Amino acid sequence: MKHLVFIIAILLFTLKFAVAQPSPSQKTLHELFESHESYLLAEYPERATYRGIKTSNHRLTDYRPTAIAARQAYNKEMLNKLSEIKRDDLPPVDQLNYDLFSRNFRIAVADAEFFEHLLPIDQLGGPQLSFPGLVSITPFETEKDYDAYIKRLAAVPRYLNEIIDLMEAGRKTGWMHTQMPLRGVAAQIEAQYAGPTDSLRYFHPFLNFPDRIDEETREQLITQGRNALETHFIPAFKKLHRYFVDTYYPAAYAKAGAWQFPNGKAFYENRVAFYTTTSLSPTEVHEIGKKEVARIRGEMAAIISSLNFEGSFQDFLYFLRTDPQFYYTKAEDLLMGYRDICKRIDPELAALFGKLPRTPYGVREIPAFEAPTTYTGYYNRPSADGKRAGYFYANTYKLETRPKYEMEALAIHEAMPGHHLQIALAMELENVPTFRQRGNSTAFVEGWALYSESLGETLGLYQDPYSKFGQLTYEMWRACRLVVDTGMHYFQWTRQQAIDFMKENTAKTEHDISNEVDRYIVWPGQALAYKIGELKIKELRLRCENSLGDRFDIREFHDKILENGAIPLDVLEGIINEFIQAKLSLPE
Repeated sequence: MKHLVFIIAILLFTLKFAVAQPSPSQKTLHELFESHESYLLAEYPERATYRGIKTSNHRLTDYRPTAIAARQAYNKEMLNKLSEIKRDDLPPVDQLNYDLFSRNFRIAVADAEFFEHLLPIDQLGGPQLSFPGLVSITPFETEKDYDAYIKRLAAVPRYLNEIIDLMEAGRKTGWMHTQMPLRGVAAQIEAQYAGPTDSLRYFHPFLNFPDRIDEETREQLITQGRNALETHFIPAFKKLHRYFVDTYYPAAYAKAGAWQFPNGKAFYENRVAFYTTTSLSPTEVHEIGKKEVARIRGEMAAIISSLNFEGSFQDFLYFLRTDPQFYYTKAEDLLMGYRDICKRIDPELAALFGKLPRTPYGVREIPAFEAPTTYTGYYNRPSADGKRAGYFYANTYKLETRPKYEMEALAIHEAMPGHHLQIALAMELENVPTFRQRGNSTAFVEGWALYSESLGETLGLYQDPYSKFGQLTYEMWRACRLVVDTGMHYFQWTRQQAIDFMKENTAKTEHDISNEVDRYIVWPGQALAYKIGELKIKELRLRCENSLGDRFDIREFHDKILENGAIPLDVLEGIINEFIQAKLSLPE
């Protein structure tokens, strides 16, 4: 009997060991995952800093043409290596990993046919906006941290010269932005060096040292830091400012639209496919947008009627944009309003989700230098090491343009159960490659956040008709994007046509509308992802409800949508279809 037990134990151990061993294809695939992650951290040192990895905090990304060409060659090489892997030999979970991983490289290779990298600066992105954020998350715990930071400051001239070279190549080849959206960029650049050196945000780390650094070392670091700013950083940003003001801005396009780029219509079709992860054409997206605008307009009219408002739709929008009752007069009150909404949402989430993220989040104010030309709000993901929470940033610039009736919808979108819930859950995924934890399929990420806004009533929000109108305004805003983004980039609409269409159909203020339209101009196709993603998730939910009947569980559905991180919509649809079939095969 003892011998039999021993033999069984040996067999079980052998079986367990055999099961645990990956196949050659699986082993090769996971080696590629690891090598690619190392490649990205080495190639894009700022990414490593955001990940909480200190090894490259002294470096900045190389944007020389040779470096860009090498990255493009690397993408092709990775596709070749992946093609040698036998997908059918992989277990289902790795077949999904393989599909998503190889898809990323196919997209990158296709993108190389265009020259979007020659547009490195606009009012929403560029070194004048990335550097402040980079410094804000850079660790300053040891002397080595300060040494790395000083070296990074010294690398700024090389980095900005490469950015200028890209812009100049774009200017000469027709890859340039429209002038109007860029009107605030010069001020953004100037804000990086305006004022005494010791007052700059980049000098702040030298005003607050950790206790472990002694006085003598502090003085040395202060001198080195001030020298790096005055000798390298400030002159480099001044040079960028001169180039932008004297050369780049005057040459920018007068009209809006990617159709002006070389092979511009094909480029925009590429961007539509990329951001929506669908095969929809720009024309189809445009028509979907018009239908959604008409539908939402009807729901808005019903609310206006219930309020017994006397006047036209435009009269009601004017009332919302101008009546003081809908606006805070103090920035701190606006921020506290958002924090209150978030805290009211949190305890209600258990009714809609079986799994919630462990990572906390908070609400912060958008920095003043950025606020005039950026969004109403945005989200910054937490750090991978768990040392930095996720944050919903709210815009307090021009409080008379930040209506209270939009706040509940925005809080849902940017925090919970929108971006923070989805992104934090993805970052907490276990036993998946890092690229899955940090997936950024825009149609999924933004589609989920917009879908989340529709959950407001279940969460106890939108009880006030004005707040419900605000939610519809946000949905209408995303529907209008389908019309105006395709309108400007594909059908040659003017910027003013886009602004007028938004004014006619949304309650957003003219300041917000202008900023939004300018955003669409410099970011072709991105704004389409929200509504297309939301419509797909709603379609999948309805399919589940109709197919499963009493077996439908909203918590289970949401968990299934989110359990794989941010994935393309066609992949998501396949997963939900399999989920439905699996549920139907179970005995009732």
